[in-house]
This record gives sequence, C-alpha cells and structure tokens, in this order.
Amino acid sequence: MADEVKKVVSTRTIAVDPSEFPHLLKQFYERLFPYNRFYRWLSYGNTTKNYFQNREFSFTLKDDVYIRYRSYATEQEMTEDIKKMNPYKIDIGAVFTGKPKDHKKIKASEFKPLERELVFDIDMTDYDEIRTCCSGAAICKDCWPFMRVAAKIVDTSLREDFGFEQMLWVYSGRRGIHCWVCDKRARQLSNEGRTAVAEWLSVVQGGESARKVNLRRPIFPAIERAISISQQYFEGWILKPRKEGGQDVLKGKASREALVDVLGEPSLEDALKESWAADEESSATRWAELTKEVKKEGKKNRNLMYRRQEIMLQYTYPRLDVHVSTQMNHLLKSPFVVHPKTGRVCVPFDIEDVDTFDPFTVPTINDLMTELDEYEKNNPAPAEGEAIKIKNFQKTSLVTAIGVFDRFLQGCAMESRKEMEVSREETEMAASDTGDW
Repeated sequence: MADEVKKVVSTRTIAVDPSEFPHLLKQFYERLFPYNRFYRWLSYGNTTKNYFQNREFSFTLKDDVYIRYRSYATEQEMTEDIKKMNPYKIDIGAVFTGKPKDHKKIKASEFKPLERELVFDIDMTDYDEIRTCCSGAAICKDCWPFMRVAAKIVDTSLREDFGFEQMLWVYSGRRGIHCWVCDKRARQLSNEGRTAVAEWLSVVQGGESARKVNLRRPIFPAIERAISISQQYFEGWILKPRKEGGQDVLKGKASREALVDVLGEPSLEDALKESWAADEESSATRWAELTKEVKKEGKKNRNLMYRRQEIMLQYTYPRLDVHVSTQMNHLLKSPFVVHPKTGRVCVPFDIEDVDTFDPFTVPTINDLMTELDEYEKNNPAPAEGEAIKIKNFQKTSLVTAIGVFDRFLQGCAMESRKEMEVSREETEMAASDTGDW
C-alpha cells in the first residue's frame, strides 16, 4: 500500500516560521507522530515488569520551559500527554527503580537508573577545526560526509567488536546524528561498561596539540579496519576539490598548514610549507608529495611510521560526545520529534544507505502537513468496509523513515522473543530437575 503513495522529494532549506510552529506541531502530534511504534520500542515486549512505566521522559516546551521525570502507565496515557503538552522537544531517559513521576516520594538512595540504551551523539560542530566549508550550526552537502564516515565506523565497530545488532541511527534534525544501541546487553551496561565502549571508540583526542591521533605498535585490528574505511573517504572526499563537493584540505593556506602541523617534525613541516607556498597543485598532488616525504623521513625517524594513517583518522574518524554515552541517566532527543529551528523531523535512517542519506531531503513539518492535506483533498476517505484504510504516514514522505523504524522494531521483537524462549526453557528445566544424580 505504501508503494502507491506519492513521495515528495526536494531540497528543503527554509526553516519553519516560529509563529506557525506551535500550530504545525500540534497538527503533527495529532496526525502523524507514531505513538504505537514508539511505545513498542520503549517497552521491548514488556518482558520486564514495569519497564515502560519506569521510563523517564522529559519535555522542552515553548519558550524553553523544561520538564523532567515524566512517566506513563500506558501507551494511551503517553499519547494524551504528548498531545496536550505539545512539546518542542522530547528526550528519552533511563528505566528507573520506580516511576519517575513519583521520584519525590522515593528516597534518593532508592531511586536509581536500572537500564538505558547505549547512545552516541555525533555533532558537526566538533569538526569545525577541520572542515573547510561551514562552521557552527551550519551544514552543507560538502561536509555531511563527516557524519557518513562516522556512522559507518561506529556501526561496524559496535557489530564486529561488541556483537551488538539492534542499532537505530537517527538524523538529529539539524547538524548531527544519534545512535541508539538497543540490545539487552547494551541496555544493561553499567556506567563503567558504557565508558569502556566509549573509550574504545575514542581515537581523536582533544587538547591544544595539533596532532590528535597517536598510534602505537602493534595497531589493533579495529584501528586497521577504521583506517581502511577512513582512507576511502580521505582520498575520495577530504582531498577532493571544493567545486566537486570535497573538502580540498591542502588547497587553502590555513587548512593546509593546519594539516602539515600534525606531522610534528618542524624541518619536514617547513619544507612542505615552502614547497607549496607558490604552486597551485591540487590537494591530491600535495598529499602524494607529503606521503613521499614522510616515507623517506620515516626510514630515519620511527616517530613518523604511522603519521599518514594518523592524519587520515584525524580528518575522518568519529568525534563523539562521550559524556552522552557514559552515564546511564543521560537523556537524548527522541526520534520523530521536530527540530524547531529547521522544521525537519528527526528521522531514522538505514545504515546500509548512509552514503546516500541526504539531510536536505528530510521532510519538514510544513511539507508533511501540506502532503497530508493534499492527499486527503484529492482522495476522499472510503466508506467503511470498502477499502483498507491508509495510515496517515503513508500519505506523506515520512513513509520511508517509518519503514526504517519498522525494520528496527522487528529486530528488537525477535530478540525479545528469543529472551522469552530461553527464560521459559530454563524454567521448565528447573521444574523437571529432581536433584537425583
């Protein structure tokens, strides 16, 4: 049925009118927000008593009014409250030992987080020191590949190094992406366990030093794999001319000197800067020269052994906000909320399609309401019993994101069923065990 629905795809760059936003948002929550799917996700098959009831939600309302510790007994109660409150932002928190809405009635020592998805937040502003096209909240098609390579490296590591399978990747609605790791093992990780995973994925370090990646022998297989992924993007995009959508990092004086400073060898840095001072060579040609010189100097200086790989990682490896990942009680913006600055919906995307996902074609709240109104105007509702009712989201360009979410929910449901089967088998074995040997 969804295949029959016309999908509107265009480049959307106009932010929503602030005066219209509250009304549009109310329409969105009334007509399009996927409450049932939302509930199914956050209850995980209700395999644990009071799992959903003890989940914390927080709202940011109009004029930045912030409300924490909301919780709900049922899907219907959640639905009614969201429609009533019309939140500009919904954040999802941990599952606690008691109902968050009753936290003031519970002793502080007894009100603790028990479970939480392992989450990752990657924001484009953390790449300002290396991107050559934009800065701050601004993004463009030329810098969005920073998010693509980050997602690819993180997703691959979570699957191959930790064995996680149930990952939901979400566009933040403005300038970043989020990853929700929803396997039961991930949800039950302690803060120490979360910190260990985040540290494993933290390769680019902060600080004043120009060189932010330090490799040691032997290089771990996970880093070797990341280098392989990074090299594709570094050579095919970081070095690519700006007019062709690349970052062209060795073209402009400031950006090329910033990269050369990473070498950490003054004589080599000075030689390259002098060599490039007057020529008009491409970034790719200059990188080839740098590679040649590093290899030559590396025969005498072991410190340069991995410098090329370190530079590639510094310019492509994911830059995580680790504080989001390490604490179980940290909140993170929910999928399917609408960003009030851009009007874009925070939509899930398929990691398999990360190289083609374009944030500028993500539907805005204006687009969705227009699509829904036009569909209903041109397609009168069928009489009861005459045809299968088409869901509202199927009438809009939100249908693709809902499809991604549905496939994710299927994976979570399969894990919940396996968990229940194992629990049942263990119970049956315990009941049949007579203790005779």
